Amino acid sequence: MSAFGPPDSDGVWHTRGGPAASYRPCRNYRVENVCNWMIPADSPDDLCDSCRLTQIIPRQHDPESRHRWYLLEKAKRSLIYSLRGLNLPIRSRAEDPEHGLSFQFLEAPEPSTHVLTGHESGVITLNVAEAEDVVREQMRTAMHEPYRTLLGHFRHEIGHYYWDLLIGPTDELWEFRQLFGDERQDYNSALQAYYQKGPPSTWARHYISAYATAHPWEDWAETWAHYLLISDALHTAEHWGFTLKPASTRDAPVSETKVSRAVGDISTLLLDQWVPLALFLNSMNRTLGHSDAYPFVMPPPVIDKLRFIDSVVKRAAGASRESVASGNSGQPALL
Repeated sequence: MSAFGPPDSDGVWHTRGGPAASYRPCRNYRVENVCNWMIPADSPDDLCDSCRLTQIIPRQHDPESRHRWYLLEKAKRSLIYSLRGLNLPIRSRAEDPEHGLSFQFLEAPEPSTHVLTGHESGVITLNVAEAEDVVREQMRTAMHEPYRTLLGHFRHEIGHYYWDLLIGPTDELWEFRQLFGDERQDYNSALQAYYQKGPPSTWARHYISAYATAHPWEDWAETWAHYLLISDALHTAEHWGFTLKPASTRDAPVSETKVSRAVGDISTLLLDQWVPLALFLNSMNRTLGHSDAYPFVMPPPVIDKLRFIDSVVKRAAGASRESVASGNSGQPALL
């Protein structure tokens, strides 16, 4: 976040109260009012890093359409910010025309048709209707889901993108199959069986969600989404100086622990920091009359899957840093 003085005659904004830098607002701020990111003043681009990834926007036929577009871009910016914070590679369509990342926000042309949210070869499609709280809640109820958000959709679908990038063509595939199952089983048949029969009765012992049982790819994407959720929540708590203080006992001294993602072992991070924080968030939500903020449990197999994802993320981040240092990446400097 930066504070700016009044823009000069060329439309350049100059920072105040920190290191001097010059920027221009993203075109989707200046013209469309759906973005709040900036572009370096000397950049040839007219759109920010996030908006450039959007290939198709909703039809702009009324004020509600613009608001839905704004909500979609807002959630996407949160996703991109998180991916940068984890130093994960983001290859645009311009850099990789065949598998680069892009987003399509599609509307059903008529009520009898339906747009499916999903991912294919780097293209993430979001149903614009999901930007409406009422529609999303109806879908959540119909699908028997405890949790459904726009940002959650982005986190899930980007998991499929990173499976293609970080698992499918690598030596990580063998360990993935040990934890998540064999992804070579027919995907469409597996989904059809899930929607017809539902999850097995014992799913909660091995999966983060019922939908994760549908296919190993969906198990990966669901678990990946939770990894991003937990990482983002801990990052926010760390930024606010959140401190965990265990209940005092007569026999043991009480020590406070500041929430931080900088913990070596993810099992320790989950059990010592995320679980207490999630319990607090759930209790606070109940006090306010809302549903649980985090209505999930993490059995040991899920923790093993999260540990694997954490190792994949850290290896990818290390490779990304080396690529940037050697000048082989088209990505901008990471936040």
